[in-house]
Amino acid sequence: MKSIRTKITLLTIIAIIISLTCATFFGVFMIRRLGKSNSEEMLKLLCETGEKNIDFYFESVESSVEIVSKYVQEDLSKTELDDLDEHITRAKSIFEKTAPSTNGLLTYYYRVEPDVSETIDGFWFIKNNDGGFDEHEVTDISQYDMDDTTKLVWYTVPRKTGKSIWLPPYITENLGVKVLSYNVPIYRNGVFFGVVGIEMDYELLATLVNNIKLFKSGYAFINDSEGNIICHPYIDVTTETMPKVPDGLLSENNFVFYKFDGVKKEAVWLNLSNGMRLNVTVPVSEINGNWKTLLLVMIGVSAVLLVVFILLTLKMTGPITKPIKELSEGAIQVNNGNYDVKLDYHNNDEIGVLTNTFNNLISHLKDYISELSSLAYDDALTSVHNKGAFDTNIHDLQEAMLKDNNIEFAIAILDCDKLKAVNDQYGHKRGDIYLKTASNLMCLVFANSQVFRIGGDEFAVIIQNEDYKQCDKLIKVFEIKSEEINKAAQNKWSEVHASIGLAKYDKDKDKTVDDVINRADKLMYEYKRRKFSSQ
Repeated sequence: MKSIRTKITLLTIIAIIISLTCATFFGVFMIRRLGKSNSEEMLKLLCETGEKNIDFYFESVESSVEIVSKYVQEDLSKTELDDLDEHITRAKSIFEKTAPSTNGLLTYYYRVEPDVSETIDGFWFIKNNDGGFDEHEVTDISQYDMDDTTKLVWYTVPRKTGKSIWLPPYITENLGVKVLSYNVPIYRNGVFFGVVGIEMDYELLATLVNNIKLFKSGYAFINDSEGNIICHPYIDVTTETMPKVPDGLLSENNFVFYKFDGVKKEAVWLNLSNGMRLNVTVPVSEINGNWKTLLLVMIGVSAVLLVVFILLTLKMTGPITKPIKELSEGAIQVNNGNYDVKLDYHNNDEIGVLTNTFNNLISHLKDYISELSSLAYDDALTSVHNKGAFDTNIHDLQEAMLKDNNIEFAIAILDCDKLKAVNDQYGHKRGDIYLKTASNLMCLVFANSQVFRIGGDEFAVIIQNEDYKQCDKLIKVFEIKSEEINKAAQNKWSEVHASIGLAKYDKDKDKTVDDVINRADKLMYEYKRRKFSSQ
């Protein structure tokens, strides 16, 4: 006949075995579920952030062209054919006002249909090395077959479709560089009259796409509605036969599983404002790797704990009730998303080991989540904050401004002047050094402020607190430090040349933070204009 102690001990052991087994299976299920869910959420968040940045780029280009086309269309309706010279002059004027604010613009043009006028061709302006635009002789489109949309695509495609259209990347016949173009057909009294459009530097879009990365080998790419790849970090999209997306990626489901080069991948896609798709893709093995590691750790820890509990149960039952209860409550809080749990049981026994292991696991998990969050908002090249972080901070600053319009802050916009020249002459690796040198100086001078890289060669600083009180002085310090670096530099890519515009928030003048940013941006371009006009 077994004693009560034996029965209680056996019952307790059986209960522990059952409990740990259930907890392990439940933990395995939840970790797998939460791991996949968190990975998919990060994938979706990264895609959403990239979509906003790229849409901002596309929409700014479309806005510039649409402004010009609406003006041209309206002006054309009031112009007689004998006065087309004056109409062209006015169109040039409106383009000159919108071109400088269009980031990445290489050329802009207004081409008149040869059948409309034999003497008025239109105009074509190309960006020069100084950041301005020079007028060039327009292409003689009368030498082309207007029905062949494979040639002179910027003109023949909108002429044939009658719609505003983004054209996929192509090599310009005149410049020999890779560009994207957005073109709008112009009509007079219902009759096709010509095309207004601009060509954008493809590398600017490529940079936005290449900055979207996740895990070790995740990347992003863009395709059009027909499945043609428009922008890809590892594929040349300007071949005669445009590459297609892998099978399955044109699914209506935003989360897609597919195979590429024998590798299983998961992707999430979102529609861009111009009808294209942004895809962010990661190998499934990398997505599953994190939660599978946690599963192995949990299973191993559970196996060890099972043995420890059985041995402890033979000696004691009551003293372990309280710490186990606290541990269970802590696990529930973690499972509910509270990672600030801290267990205070410090006895030097098995429960103490379990508690310490639990605390370390939560600490590591918090660090891991924090690291993943920071990666989404750091610029990979310069280590300063990226455009996504800038947008978040501007949103928070706008909320603070609405609550207290006496808030003090300033926005500085800085543009690295000679990056293109360094890239062209010495290569992009030297250009990266040039950007890092400039960003390091910004962080040094604006030590108490947040520095952001918001474009390829454009940075922003949100200036508050101590830096705000001496922001004008800091601008001068930046200029002095730049000169010191340039004098000591052994080569061009180690120099710092930046145009700066700084605007302080004025509650009587500025309704939104964007108003301050726009003033800073205009002051930067004015600074740049004065600098280059004096050289």
